[in-house]
Amino acid sequence: MRAGTIAVISQGCAANSGDGERIANLFAAEGLKISFGIPDAAPRAFVLNVCTVKGNGTALKLLRKAAEKFPGIPALITGCVPPDLLGELHKNFSFFSIANLYALRTEPALIKRFLNGERIEVLESAAARTAGTDKDPAEIRCRENRYIGTVNIEEGCLDACAYCSTHLVKGKLASAAEEAIVREVAFLVSDGCREIRLAGQDTSCYGFDTGTNLAELLQKILARVPGDYRIRIGMGNPRHIFRYLDAILETYQDDRLYKFIHLPVQSGSDRVLALMRRRHTAEDYRRLASAFQEHIPGITLSTDIIAGFPGETREDHEASLAIIRDTRPTLCNITRFVPRPGTFACELGGPVPKEERFARSAELAEVFQKIAQENNGTFTGRECRILLEKSGKRAGTFIGRDDYYHSVALDGTFEAGTYKLVRITGAETFALRAEII
Repeated sequence: MRAGTIAVISQGCAANSGDGERIANLFAAEGLKISFGIPDAAPRAFVLNVCTVKGNGTALKLLRKAAEKFPGIPALITGCVPPDLLGELHKNFSFFSIANLYALRTEPALIKRFLNGERIEVLESAAARTAGTDKDPAEIRCRENRYIGTVNIEEGCLDACAYCSTHLVKGKLASAAEEAIVREVAFLVSDGCREIRLAGQDTSCYGFDTGTNLAELLQKILARVPGDYRIRIGMGNPRHIFRYLDAILETYQDDRLYKFIHLPVQSGSDRVLALMRRRHTAEDYRRLASAFQEHIPGITLSTDIIAGFPGETREDHEASLAIIRDTRPTLCNITRFVPRPGTFACELGGPVPKEERFARSAELAEVFQKIAQENNGTFTGRECRILLEKSGKRAGTFIGRDDYYHSVALDGTFEAGTYKLVRITGAETFALRAEII
C-alpha cells in the first residue's frame, strides 16, 4: 500500500479530539504518518473530525478550507454528523467519505478501501456502537500533544435537551469499563503524559448504566496510577452530581485533580430551562457552584449559557445575568441560539430576533468577562508550579497550566511537558501572566 501522511483535524470538545486521536492510531497502524492540523504539503488524505453543536457552518468551512488548499485530496468526514449536515455535504461537495470511529475499528477493510480511492459511506446507529475505551492501550500512541492524554470514559447521555443535536448522533449513555479506563490512564502516564483529560458528552453520569459513578472511577484511578500528573474532568450536567456530591468533593482534595469543574447551566431562568428540557433548576446549579467553591477555594468554575433561546423574555435574560453575577464563573461559554433540524427547539415558537440575540450575548459576555478578570486578579503575586503545554498565540510566549487549570503565559520558549516554578505577575480575562522564579 502506498505510504503517505494523513492529516487529522478535530473540532469541538475533548471527547471529539479523543476520537480523532484514536482514528489517527488506526491509520498509523496501516503504516501512514499522522499530521494533526492542515499541513504545509499535500497529505495523502484528510480525516475531518467535525463538530456541529453550534450548527453546520464550522464543519462546512473546514471542508472547504481543506479542499481549496489541496484540491482533489480525499476527505473522510467523521465526528458529529447529523442528517442535515449529510444533506449539505451531498449538495455542496462531490467527493467525500463518511465513517465513524466504531465502524473503522470494527471493519479495518474500510480504511484500506478509503486509501485505495473508494468512496465509503457508513452510517451506524448510535445504539450499535461499542463503548470507547475497551481496547489495548497501545492503540493510543498518536496524540496531538504527546504530554496530554484524552480518555473517553463514556459516550451519549441520559438527557434529550431541546436544542441539542449531539444526542441524535451519540445516543444514550454507554460507559466504558472502569478497568479499561484505569489501564488506559496508566499507559498514558507511563508513556509520558502529564495531563489526563477524562472526556465524554456528559461525564457526570458516567457509570450510571454500569453500577458505578464518576467519584468511584476517580478514586480507583488515583489509587492505582501513581505518578506526577493531573486529571481534568470534562463537562458534566449538574443534576447527576448530587448522587455522589460528598464523595467527589472529597476526591478533589487530591493534588492530582485540577481544581476545575465544568457545569453547564444554560440559563438562569427556570421557565427557559423547562423549555430547554434541562432537568435541573437554577437553584440546583447555585447549590453545586456554592458547594465546590466552599470546599475547594479558588476552584475554576466553568459554565455555559445560551442567549436568545426561543421564548426567552427580557426577564429570563436578566435571570441569566443574575446567575453569572451570583456564582462568578471564571470561564463561561456564551452562545447565541442556533436551531438544529431534528430537535424540539427547532419547532418552538417565540423566536428571539437575531439582533436581540446578539445584544443579549454581548451583555452576558460583558458581565462575565468583568468577573473573570476579577477572579483571575486574585492570583496575582502567587507563586506556583505550572505544567508547560504549548507555544502561545502571541508571538514569543509559551502557555502552561497551574493547579486551577488557568492558562498561564510566559515570555520565551520552553520545553513542553516540563514544570516551572513561576510568580503570577498579572491577570487578563482568559489568562494569567507569569515570570520564572
